[in-house]
Amino acid sequence: MSSTSRTVQLVVGFDLDMTLIDTAPGFRDVLVALSSELGVELPVVELTAKLGPPLDLLLEPYVEADRMAAAIDRFRALYPSYAVTGTPALGGAREALAAVTDRGGRVLVVTGKFARNARLHLDHLDLVADHLEGEVWGVGKAAVLRREGASIYVGDHIHDVEGALAAGVTSVSVLTGGCTRAELVDAGTDVVLESLHEFPAWLEDHLAR
Repeated sequence: MSSTSRTVQLVVGFDLDMTLIDTAPGFRDVLVALSSELGVELPVVELTAKLGPPLDLLLEPYVEADRMAAAIDRFRALYPSYAVTGTPALGGAREALAAVTDRGGRVLVVTGKFARNARLHLDHLDLVADHLEGEVWGVGKAAVLRREGASIYVGDHIHDVEGALAAGVTSVSVLTGGCTRAELVDAGTDVVLESLHEFPAWLEDHLAR
């Protein structure tokens, strides 16, 4: 068989927070505990609504620079106790992953979350990924998507769109996070879905083109 006639394997990347799982309640609880330990008043509701950017950017207005590294380390240490067991998979998440694997494809999870904590979520919810890459955000996700041969990246945030576009892959956005349809469209996403419930049908249609 010639190289030009070989079938290219489907590889689809997914964001984690608010794309595959609803981390908002657990994230809020960790912030409350961190705020108490640091003696710093954090706008928990506001920060929870902004899930997506790295933790240091979220905390930057409220935590002094010389305390930031310790604050992030403490957040990560508190996280497993407050934010894993109570965090559910979002509707359609398992079906979306299955839509890829049932076609012989590979599933990537590419997330800004600390990789060890991201793995705890996947294992607890039995969400199976062929590759997990943590602590990458925005256009930084592009290098991972290119390296792993992805053709689609699914996320909920405008920065997920930036990563997909920088990688030259199809950007699929879901409305389960903090960004509106208009914000995602303005960022340049190729597709907007209400939730991952719509992903299997979209994928089937996309691959049939």
